[in-house]
Amino acid sequence: MSVLLSWPVHLLKAYRQSIAYLPSLLAMAYALLSLIALLLPISDDRLPTLLTLLGLEAPEKTGALLAALLGGMISLMVFSFSMVMSVLSQAGGQFSHKLVFGLISERPHQWVLGHYLGTILFILMLLMVPDVAEGQATWRSLAIYLACAMVIHCLALFVYFIHNASQSIQVDAVAADLHQSTLASLQALQSRQQGKEWRILAVARSSGRQHAIHAHRAGYLQNADLSALAKLARRVDGVVHLHFRFGDYVVEGLPILSLEAAAAPEASWCDEVRATLTYVEGESITEHHVFGMTQLMEVALKALSPGINDPGTARLCLHRLTDLLRRRLEWRPCDALFDQEGTCRVTWQVEDFESLLYRLFQPILRYGKEDLSIGLGVLKALKTLSLFAEQEDLETLQAHADRVVETLSREASHPLDRRFVSARLDDGLHRLRLPAALPDRQEA
Repeated sequence: MSVLLSWPVHLLKAYRQSIAYLPSLLAMAYALLSLIALLLPISDDRLPTLLTLLGLEAPEKTGALLAALLGGMISLMVFSFSMVMSVLSQAGGQFSHKLVFGLISERPHQWVLGHYLGTILFILMLLMVPDVAEGQATWRSLAIYLACAMVIHCLALFVYFIHNASQSIQVDAVAADLHQSTLASLQALQSRQQGKEWRILAVARSSGRQHAIHAHRAGYLQNADLSALAKLARRVDGVVHLHFRFGDYVVEGLPILSLEAAAAPEASWCDEVRATLTYVEGESITEHHVFGMTQLMEVALKALSPGINDPGTARLCLHRLTDLLRRRLEWRPCDALFDQEGTCRVTWQVEDFESLLYRLFQPILRYGKEDLSIGLGVLKALKTLSLFAEQEDLETLQAHADRVVETLSREASHPLDRRFVSARLDDGLHRLRLPAALPDRQEA
């Protein structure tokens, strides 16, 4: 039964994450309002006298007005979203292309699009039924007034839309939005992994008999219902081991997980296991917080490209990454789920801090090595993280700091540059072992 239900559930999740989610809901609400105005008319004698005074003498002859409103709304929507495409084109050239869909699918943009479509649909419905029954002129007049109010409301939304779209591609806004989305995803993961059944494995995993389960489709495996997997593993008295990291791209036929049990699983059980996996096209920060960090890193790399040459943006992204990595140091994600009896039921792979630090900082250091401010920015971030690190992570930070010092020594050829950098090597509070001055270039 769970396999049959998985398809509509996944379809609903995909619908909620698409750009059509809010616009379609708002359009349906406006359509329902238009049906109420057309199919449930109220006679004039049942309305208050004040409303009857506002009634039009011939509401059936307002087709020209409604047609003008409809044409204006279509023009307004076309102009608004042609401006969006221009903004997105600029954003794609300035930032990572992965951010483009996120900018157009933001909830405020969806609200504006929904009101535009709903207003057009409401006016169109009024035009489709021009005739007005005798004694119901006031009710239709109120619907026409409401259509005019909707258009005025859309004009106000147009002003808001211009402001919001122009602000959404500002460097500070992009970095802040990525930071907040990543932080929210990390906090959501932390809240889910509460309880004694969520643990970090302290010993090596068992090497019992393994039964491989292969993927039936290709795509990005962003997440899995680990609690459901634990129940399925308990049902066959086994342990499920995931052989991929969340966010990995898997191909059809790849052994993505295995069951550690005495007997091989049935085909129906394997189908139920596959139904717990979440495929999402692209990189979803909501499903996997590491994508938010890597996108911040990619924005920094884009800013360091010769075509843009904006080291200030790269340093801004470094600041955001430092805060996210500091929070990652304070809490390590779990990689095992146990049942109520204390038996391990599910294990999965978690990227450790060393791998994450290398993925985020080394590309920035490599592509920004010719700018000494970038090297000093990376070193400052490592100094800050050293104040929150345990001994094992501190050694990792020290290794990266040594590489930063080596890069700075190699790139700082002028005596003025070397004096400037040397004065800032060991500056500030930290727990790293840093030299008081840059070593000789031959030694580096």
